[in-house]
Amino acid sequence: MNEPNQEYIVISGARENNLKNVSLRIPKRKITIFTGVSGSGKSSIVFDTIAAESTRLLNENFSMFVRNFLPRVPQPDTDAIENLSMAVIVDQKRLGGGSHSTMGTITDISPILRLLFSRVGQPHIGEAHMFSFNDPQGMCPECSGIGRRLGVDMSKALDMSKSLNEGAIMLPDYALSSFDWTMIVQSRPFDPDKKLSDYSEEELAQLLYGKARKIEVQFGGKAVNITVEGIIEKFTNKYIRRDLKTMSERTQRAVAPFITEGPCSSCHGARLSQAALSCKINGLNIAELSSIEVGQLIRVIREIDDAIAAPVIKLLLERLQHLVDIGLDYLTLDRETDTLSGGESQRVKMVKHLSGSLVDVTYIFDEPSVGLHPRDVHRLNELLLKLRDKGNTVIVVEHDPDVIKVADHIVDVGPHAGSRGGTIVYEGDFQGLLEAGTLTGTHMKRPLHLKSDCRQPSGKLAIRSAELHNLQNVNVDIPTGVLTVVTGVAGSGKSTLINDVFLSQHPDAIVIDQSAVGVSTRSNPATYTGIMDDVRKAFASANKVSPGLFSFNSKGACENCQGLGVVYTELAFLESVKLPCEVCGGRRFKEEVVSYKLNGKSIADVLEMTVEQALDFFQLKEVVRKLQAMSDVGLNYITLGQPLSTLSGGECQRIKLASELHKKGSIYVMDEPTTGLHMSDIGHLLEIMNRLVDTGNTVIVIEHNLDVISQADWIIDMGPDGGSKGGQVVFEGTPDQIIHAEQSITGRYLI
Repeated sequence: MNEPNQEYIVISGARENNLKNVSLRIPKRKITIFTGVSGSGKSSIVFDTIAAESTRLLNENFSMFVRNFLPRVPQPDTDAIENLSMAVIVDQKRLGGGSHSTMGTITDISPILRLLFSRVGQPHIGEAHMFSFNDPQGMCPECSGIGRRLGVDMSKALDMSKSLNEGAIMLPDYALSSFDWTMIVQSRPFDPDKKLSDYSEEELAQLLYGKARKIEVQFGGKAVNITVEGIIEKFTNKYIRRDLKTMSERTQRAVAPFITEGPCSSCHGARLSQAALSCKINGLNIAELSSIEVGQLIRVIREIDDAIAAPVIKLLLERLQHLVDIGLDYLTLDRETDTLSGGESQRVKMVKHLSGSLVDVTYIFDEPSVGLHPRDVHRLNELLLKLRDKGNTVIVVEHDPDVIKVADHIVDVGPHAGSRGGTIVYEGDFQGLLEAGTLTGTHMKRPLHLKSDCRQPSGKLAIRSAELHNLQNVNVDIPTGVLTVVTGVAGSGKSTLINDVFLSQHPDAIVIDQSAVGVSTRSNPATYTGIMDDVRKAFASANKVSPGLFSFNSKGACENCQGLGVVYTELAFLESVKLPCEVCGGRRFKEEVVSYKLNGKSIADVLEMTVEQALDFFQLKEVVRKLQAMSDVGLNYITLGQPLSTLSGGECQRIKLASELHKKGSIYVMDEPTTGLHMSDIGHLLEIMNRLVDTGNTVIVIEHNLDVISQADWIIDMGPDGGSKGGQVVFEGTPDQIIHAEQSITGRYLI
């Protein structure tokens, strides 16, 4: 405590969200990890107070004109924050960018690769921009640099086992005896009774892709000249080359199932012009290098021996090595950024900062271990240490015990969630946390127990010959009526196997993932789970008025703020000011509506209740059931009127789970449901999974968390590694069998 105060970020009296006048000193140039149960107030301190104030102060350095284009950050509710440095926030928001943004462009590796080709590629074709699929001079003119074009799904368009007379053509215009069908049958040389699978290559090419030609056919007893073309050629000209969206909805619906996106016929998915693709280094063009996994690409780049390119190669290898260091060696530079998971997106963002020269920056990470297999956590820890050793302050919100161990300083927020949290229950080092007796400290000391009495499956769901992405002809049976956990290192093919292959075969499965449940400030837990409908009816019958009055989106809305609870005042180039509505006082309803009571409470009072308080208040059977489901998934601290846009990814996933809990005989697929969950909450989650299985459901979970894996009835372990080294099932069996499976990396961490 004798150190000068500027060696600490000092927070005094923080009251953002549920924080109760929190005062803190966070050491600079150290790793500080914030932990605590979900909803305890960790994010309120780190993101809504520290990060928000740092961003706001930084933005104030810009001119009024520039500030107009920057996100507007309100001043946090706190007495004082001192000694802040610039904050770099690395969150889990997925990288968007559409089809023109790839791993190579987002990490700035592609521009270096383009420079390399412009200097030493043969034949020389020009400057670096000639190798960019986002530049008119470099992109493939056929597909505008996207690499894909719309085409016909042949598996749906034709049944090769049938003849024309048996209905082999399944496209909408070719029903038996229809005009187009008659034209094809009459235009010799097609034998209408011959199966399409018996056609020669020439016959099939003529039937499908024949160019327009005039033929003479008998029509109503007369000879008529008619233009006939191949069925795929005609379909493409009629529906694909024209803008389908300009046609009637009925036509769109009829045609859509037969249209698929396939590789561009000119560049075959490489996205570049033929000139760019003709330029090679050591026999490989830029598209071929971009399609090689990063781990292997390093070896290929090292083999380029050219004195002119030496500085470029050095920089390229350095950037690629960063990707390997953080465990993304299985990705390729041409991978589109919007196909990356939240965890992968976060690690790609980290790579950008690793090569930066800025120091004395505050790096803020939001659960960086998400999507990381226990094997790879050490890589993340090494990265955090590297950032600290460069002279930066590193602040991490984290639940993973293996990450918490590397902290120089730990802040445990609690003791519970929501209104029962918002205070600091422990500050100090890791050893002290274990002895502190807080929820975090207690759960860290608990040993891992493997499930031994596993349920017996009632049947199986087969996946056969799966070859999508990196899957290598996978054949696997998923047992029904049990809890199956699919695990494996990042990039091993877990998500492809379940989210892509399995769900395409079982589209009726209930998917519970982390995508946002609603971004409108008008939707809240009460409306999302359907509680609000029953509550409105209860208020209406108790007061003999219309249920519509009790909706702030309808008749009951305050006329001054239109049911928003706040009024925005525009101040031209300054930030617009958000103030509570003077008429309703932020309660969103008309005064008349608030005067109606149910058991002494108004509708506004009900929306301010937490799930826990609402459970004590309501007796309505349907409402209690839905509230209990939210409480069971660990959301008893959120209020019924909290906007859904303020929920974290983990909370979104759990509110979805709560609204789906009552279904029976269903298949549930959960994608990393422990995201954002404290160790003490994982027990609740397992209870819910087990209850779903006990009521006759099949539960499939994609997960890295060892507590969940250890309690599975059946484990499918993908691997052995990521990318091209993965895509195989390395183990199928029970938890007590996986620890003896030598080929399973996951098994080693369960011992």
